[in-house]
Amino acid sequence: MKDSNSDVSCFMCEQLGDKDVEEIKETEETPTEPFDLGEAVQPYGLSLTAEQLAQFDQYLALLQEWNQRLNLTRIIASRDVQIRHFLDGLTCATVTGDLNGQTMVDMGTGAGFPGLPLKILYPELTLTLVDSVTKKTHFLTAVVESLELSNVTILATRAEELGQILGHREAYDWAVARSVADMRVLAEYLLPLVRIGGNMLAQKGASAAAETTAASQAFEILGGGSPHITTIQLPENESPHYLVKIPKERPTPAKYPRHPGRPTKRPLE
Repeated sequence: MKDSNSDVSCFMCEQLGDKDVEEIKETEETPTEPFDLGEAVQPYGLSLTAEQLAQFDQYLALLQEWNQRLNLTRIIASRDVQIRHFLDGLTCATVTGDLNGQTMVDMGTGAGFPGLPLKILYPELTLTLVDSVTKKTHFLTAVVESLELSNVTILATRAEELGQILGHREAYDWAVARSVADMRVLAEYLLPLVRIGGNMLAQKGASAAAETTAASQAFEILGGGSPHITTIQLPENESPHYLVKIPKERPTPAKYPRHPGRPTKRPLE
């Protein structure tokens, strides 16, 4: 379901694919031939059916159509969307493994990344998409309905508020974000939503290692364990990006996440 009555300000920076993209440099010449997403996922140990590829085509068309009247992303050329949005999101599966039968919350999802690509890949995933911008949740609803995806909940709210709501707090197998927010801030957004035994997953650029080290105390405070960083190299991009996984080992203290705005203004030290 969607929360179309929420009128809230954005709690999170633009997604990695939009603003952190300077850390994923394009090659000087962009190939003109069609991009084969089905072939592109294979080096990552993944595969897509003809039906799933058709869903991605439909998703692409909707994104390009809606982006003409709503600023969803600055990456809009078909080839770029397939590499830097679709494939980028799908590479999370190299860390999560098979998500069928599991629960995931995608925080600050924007146009649905990485959550919707993972939902297409794993149809039995129960997915919650969260963004504070109501207009973006309208787009997400249109995609979910058009692609006939089941077990998808769409919420327009803030991370700090969702993390204190019974039914969402410590309820998910995976909490993911594709954001340039500082890792200490992401930890306070995501770890309260993860059940003990589940994981937080952050998509980060070149600063991943430094941010992860700086966030070690935040992970400890919030109930997280030792981080693991996986390097991802996308085609036609010179610089790698990184998937940072933090296991949830202990309950998050009740006072976290703090009131809206506090995690950003005063990150945990």
